[in-house]
Amino acid sequence: MDVAGNVVEVVHAPHPVLATEGAPVDPLDPEMIQLAADLVATMRVSPGCVGLAAPQVGVAAQMFSLDVTGHPKTRTCHGVFVLCNAVVVEASRNEKAREGCMSVPDFTGDVKRATRLTVTGILPGTTDQVTITTDAFEARALQHEIDHCNGKLFLDRVAGAHAVYPRKVYQ
Repeated sequence: MDVAGNVVEVVHAPHPVLATEGAPVDPLDPEMIQLAADLVATMRVSPGCVGLAAPQVGVAAQMFSLDVTGHPKTRTCHGVFVLCNAVVVEASRNEKAREGCMSVPDFTGDVKRATRLTVTGILPGTTDQVTITTDAFEARALQHEIDHCNGKLFLDRVAGAHAVYPRKVYQ
């Protein structure tokens, strides 16, 4: 993508777009290519952010950016990428771990997710379908972002109030 991204505002729960299933996108649409660049730009300036989905910036669309490079829980890493219309095709080995979210800034929660994952999607600006097979933290992050595209927050997946915690603030 040879498009400069703009940093855009991240919406917070209970904003209605976060509970709306995103529409499939045309990866060749110039507006969607711009959105992809904006997601990456916003993700890069947000401390601790490893992924950002279109609904988090107010757009009910099936698109997200991801980059788990350098995260201590990362094993497999595909670098920075944006996927449109992503679908989980295989998932296994569920494990519970703590998650946070820019759209739920005050809380984290324990969420059970697959630790091995295969996803297909389309790269913006192309018609190229890609398949990503990954594990550990990148698998968790992919599922988190795909959930956003489907109108779900990590809070929808916690076992109950006992599995939600105030976010620690680090100085």
